[in-house]
Amino acid sequence: MSSGRIDAINAGDQLRQLQLEGLQATLNRAYRNVSYYHELFKKQGLVPEDLGTLSDLERLPFTTKETLRENYPYGLFAVKLSEIMRIHSSAGTTGHPTVAGFNRNDMRHWREVSGRVLTLAGIGPGDIVHIAFGSSFFTGGAGLHHGAEELGVTLIPTSSVDLERHARMIMDYGATALIATPCYALAFMETFEALGVGPAEIPLKKGLLGGEPWSEDMRAAIEKGLGIEAYDHYGLSEIYGSAVAAECHSRSGLHIFEDQVIPEVIDPATGEVLGEGREGELVLTTITKEAMPLIRYRTGDITTLIEGECACGLAVPGRRMARIASRTDDSIEVSGIEISARMIEDILTPLVGERPRFQVLVTREGTNDIVEVHLELPEGGPDDSRERLKETLVHAVRAQLIDLLGSTIRLICAPPMGLSGVVEHRTKIIDRRFLKP
Repeated sequence: MSSGRIDAINAGDQLRQLQLEGLQATLNRAYRNVSYYHELFKKQGLVPEDLGTLSDLERLPFTTKETLRENYPYGLFAVKLSEIMRIHSSAGTTGHPTVAGFNRNDMRHWREVSGRVLTLAGIGPGDIVHIAFGSSFFTGGAGLHHGAEELGVTLIPTSSVDLERHARMIMDYGATALIATPCYALAFMETFEALGVGPAEIPLKKGLLGGEPWSEDMRAAIEKGLGIEAYDHYGLSEIYGSAVAAECHSRSGLHIFEDQVIPEVIDPATGEVLGEGREGELVLTTITKEAMPLIRYRTGDITTLIEGECACGLAVPGRRMARIASRTDDSIEVSGIEISARMIEDILTPLVGERPRFQVLVTREGTNDIVEVHLELPEGGPDDSRERLKETLVHAVRAQLIDLLGSTIRLICAPPMGLSGVVEHRTKIIDRRFLKP
């Protein structure tokens, strides 16, 4: 598919043939060039030629984020390092982050599918696009930047300026489309209001928002406050940033780009593949990525596959998926950055010992996300040493997270066994940002 344009690929035999060819190329590439996958095939008693249909994919085990960490940094690369044009990494702290590599062909596909995301949202030549995403760790900013250039739109990449300057630039330059996280869009609303600018005066018409979960109530508030139509999109840094699936103008699910990935939805407990219309964990297999192919990658995101033609009438290759509302694991996205229970544990363990008892509570105050780390201090020691430990912990948590997230970090220290009356200890991370008062 040429960049940004939604070409007709038959949703039946033609698409399945394209997927099968892409899958077979991916399996062979991984088997020949990635020792992890080569050994995995051997353990299953298989070679790529044994998988001759799309349904045969179920015979292979899953790849997980732990697989990426165990093969850090380049163990899953299927090409020489000299062929890698771009490396992106998750925001790992003391533990290994996840790494994604892209070669020249991967970058071409990434630009193309990123262009589709904008096209589906009605953004194209003639638009002035204001990108408020960061473009370093967060692949969404980088991909959509290139996608916008491919489409020939006027681009304003301004991720590093403060909110008031963002707002004034939108007004002065007449930006018609905003790319940001939903939380940042809410912050724009407050900023425009403080400047005395009403929704009718803001030149923005479209908003392409992602990088964190957001509710329909939040969408309605953003649309009213900024005077825009707001669209969701989905992706992950290990594949093509923010360009795996996207909403069209009908906003009845996100179109999955099935000429790039093969989606499955599984029961997260059993691994059973579920049919369309049943909620489960999204699993993706890449069929165009050369530098780092991923086979049956468990995303941890809960969704539902939607069959049938979309009311938009666009010939987008593939099915749709419901918007992501939850995850299977103890992780959460804040300002486009994933926070995991393991990340917090890796910070705390050197300071308080093995298996620290903690819980992360994410709330929202106005338009600001608040990340609270509730931690039980270990028993023993005089009071002054406990206070010194508190100070050390506060410094460590803030130093390793606040610069990354740009969010307010609070460390709340509890006495030994003091968490039981505050939060449920079974779940390490609780998201209360979208609960109605």
